[in-house]
Amino acid sequence: MYASMNGTLVAGRTPWPEFARLAAATGFPGTDVQISRAMEQGLDATKKLLADLKLKPAVVGLPVEFRRDEETFRQGLDQLEAAAQFAAAIGCPRMSTYMLPSSELPKEEQKRIFRERFRRCADVLARSGVRLGLEFVSPVHLRKRFPYEFIWRMDETLEFAKECGGNVGLLLDSWHWHHAGATVKDILAAGKDSIVHVQVADAPDLPPEKILDNERLMPGEGVSDLNGFFQALKKIGYVDGVSPEVFGRGLREMAPEEGAKLGWKTTLAAMKKAGVA
Repeated sequence: MYASMNGTLVAGRTPWPEFARLAAATGFPGTDVQISRAMEQGLDATKKLLADLKLKPAVVGLPVEFRRDEETFRQGLDQLEAAAQFAAAIGCPRMSTYMLPSSELPKEEQKRIFRERFRRCADVLARSGVRLGLEFVSPVHLRKRFPYEFIWRMDETLEFAKECGGNVGLLLDSWHWHHAGATVKDILAAGKDSIVHVQVADAPDLPPEKILDNERLMPGEGVSDLNGFFQALKKIGYVDGVSPEVFGRGLREMAPEEGAKLGWKTTLAAMKKAGVA
């Protein structure tokens, strides 16, 4: 597995292709790909950029708005084929998105809508050999954001992902893994084929009701069992990207270069400590 630069490290202030150049200059062997901007640059230019920088493309975001009305979803779905073909062509057959852990609709109704939409996305992605990773989100304050609690546990997310298609699995984020009360056993039970992409951040030593999703720590700065997390990933044979997704931590007050360097330094240290780098 390898570290990949995530946009949170620069607080979203560095657009593609400068983002990729900063990732390489910082030391990251991989980069998350800003799919819409990369497509604007063109396939050949993007492939050349990644090759020249010796960067592995780790993941792209699902460019479909599935949370709103049907017409908005259809408009995004119409553009998905081209994005999937582009992602596959640059050697990045992995897309990801997240689901909030609460909803305006009752749980079963929301599951029905999302299941049907993710199945349609998965069918399009499968034609290009692209997988979709669904991220569960777990902090308590987000579980209570809307009237109805939705999916927020790792095991339930994996079960739901399997219902959405054979090429649908998990985006496994150590931050949400920790706050959902998941364990090393959950990672081992999921197995390599169920994990599409990995993100990492650390958690402060606070009670659940005090945890805020936008106040994360860099890997190795908190109380998460990152040794167990990484070692379990190694045991199941995970070999793809690990993106430090760290909201907060003063990153908006840092220069993008400083945030990128801090993300690389702490992620590499945590991976080395766990014996996976």
